Amino acid sequence: MFGTVRSRSFLATALLFILTGALLVPSVQAQYFGKNKVQYEQFNWRTFETEHFVFYFYPAEKKAVRDAARMAERWYARHTQVFLHRFEEKKPIIFYANDADFRQTNVIDQPISPGTGGFTEPMMERVVMPLTSSYGETSHVLGHELVHSFHFDIGLGDSGENFSLQNLPAWLIEGMAEYLSIGRRSTHTTMWMRDAVRRGKMPSFEQLSNPREYFPYRYGHAFLAYIGGKYGDPTVTDLFKQGGRTGLRPAIQQLTGISPDSLAEEWAQATRKTYLPTMEDRTAPDSLGTKILNAETNGGRINISPSLSPDGRYVAFISERELFNFNLYVADAQTGEVVAELDRAGMTSHFNALRFIDSAGTWSPDGRRLAFVSSAEGDNQITIWSAPDEEVKQSFQVEEVAALKNPTWSPEGDRLAFVGNDGGISDLYVLDLETKNVRQLTRDRHADLQPTWSPDGETIAFTTDRAETNLGQLDPSKEMDLGLIDVKSGEIAVREPFGDALHHNPQFSPNGQSLYFVSDQDGFKDIYRMELSSGDLFRVTRLKTGVSGISALSPAMSVASQAGSMMLSVYGSGRYTGVRLPPGKVQGTPLADTTTAKRLAPPPSSPQTFSSQTFSSQKMEEVAGTPATDVERGPDREK
Repeated sequence: MFGTVRSRSFLATALLFILTGALLVPSVQAQYFGKNKVQYEQFNWRTFETEHFVFYFYPAEKKAVRDAARMAERWYARHTQVFLHRFEEKKPIIFYANDADFRQTNVIDQPISPGTGGFTEPMMERVVMPLTSSYGETSHVLGHELVHSFHFDIGLGDSGENFSLQNLPAWLIEGMAEYLSIGRRSTHTTMWMRDAVRRGKMPSFEQLSNPREYFPYRYGHAFLAYIGGKYGDPTVTDLFKQGGRTGLRPAIQQLTGISPDSLAEEWAQATRKTYLPTMEDRTAPDSLGTKILNAETNGGRINISPSLSPDGRYVAFISERELFNFNLYVADAQTGEVVAELDRAGMTSHFNALRFIDSAGTWSPDGRRLAFVSSAEGDNQITIWSAPDEEVKQSFQVEEVAALKNPTWSPEGDRLAFVGNDGGISDLYVLDLETKNVRQLTRDRHADLQPTWSPDGETIAFTTDRAETNLGQLDPSKEMDLGLIDVKSGEIAVREPFGDALHHNPQFSPNGQSLYFVSDQDGFKDIYRMELSSGDLFRVTRLKTGVSGISALSPAMSVASQAGSMMLSVYGSGRYTGVRLPPGKVQGTPLADTTTAKRLAPPPSSPQTFSSQTFSSQKMEEVAGTPATDVERGPDREK
């Protein structure tokens, strides 16, 4: 498919950062106070119903929304079993085709905060969310929000029994939504818990309610996984139902037979006992390579999405150096000294979003230009910034695709590959910078993310769920593999170095013979290198915590395409630090055994424990609901 591109030039830059999924950085909400929401488009809304839901969508989403409706009914069946509760009436679910459209929602008056990937409006119990770039993540966010729908249906319908949601802390509400949508095993949550254990920072029961010190999503998830593992999942949901009437402390005492303080200490001891041995002989996060991007060098506690210039001299990255404001910076990759700063969010009307949760910048081969995804007038665009002039020179919007991410510059400098996400389906595209033509490389319902060019420009490596997700049975997986697509022919080969594990963020070595990537194959997110010809694997890092961005799939590693040095985003001490490894330290050590290691779940293990994989595909088909009625022809949306 070939398309056209609209081109515009601007003299100033203002960026507002969006997070997808759960609320990930609570402090950034403050940058929205006093701002008015802008709506750029009018959407052609349609509806259809299944047994338990009414879905609102517009034609661009038609294919993916039908699949999401089946996911919703599957989640309803799961949540009904564990809550022992059923809806008396159908609940509305409002889907947007992408996060750019989602930010314009008028369901609530307040602007959508950077940490919001979906929300459940309490009065009418409406779930509102964008379709994401992968079916696995859409399923996760939908499952998470539907837990909140059960929360509101139980809480608001129980007013006669003195039920109060104010009795319940955020860690219980959000931790439960994570637990019942992810299950017990999450290498991302486990990374946070290992960091707390190694620092001696496991929280007491009272400290759990301090969201600034103990992030409710991760710590709540881990604590409730422990409770569910020991007492069974009905205890987890009973804590909500009984805690809303009596308060959480007496509810825990009655349901578990021990005090909340003793239970939290028991959880902390079990967590230390489980995770401390696994960290032995591993590298501490502050002992890996050279710390380049951290609070000491540039003032930011969160330094993510690194992108090295080809010669390894500079690194573009995202940081919150200024209170409540994330921004895009360029720093000296040897010292961490910031040499350029793009204007802070909200200063002009030209830009209002930068995709830093799942997209990093990309340098031109000569290192003089930086391309990244921003947003203007409701749609994403690729913006090109000139390093010598420190000015935005040009921006491109792709008419056929409203949401863009993961741009990557070709080695010849004449093309940009990127991910286009619209209607809940992501595909790979290539933009010719001279002709402005856009070629679509993939066209299916599989996730195609994080593309990167080979040095010869003939192949693009990317992250994909092609080997993991069964689209026929609609069994979406959050595990990812590595794809290699021939740019000329479009032929795709999938590589699964560790089988059933997460593989993402591929980066070619300068000679094109190896592929670096991030994997959690042994429960720790580390960097590995794979020789493409032989398939031999090498371990580059062996951290106590992990190589990670804000979310499990965020880009966290960059290789200088000419110099061969590497910049990593390393999580540790509750911070994200940019660490540089020189070329001589990135070859890694051979892996003799490539069998995927067992990834530890939170303690203790129990056969009663909820698993997100226990609900059969056959049952999912039985609750799929009625099909959508035909939509009318016409434009999906109008400016």
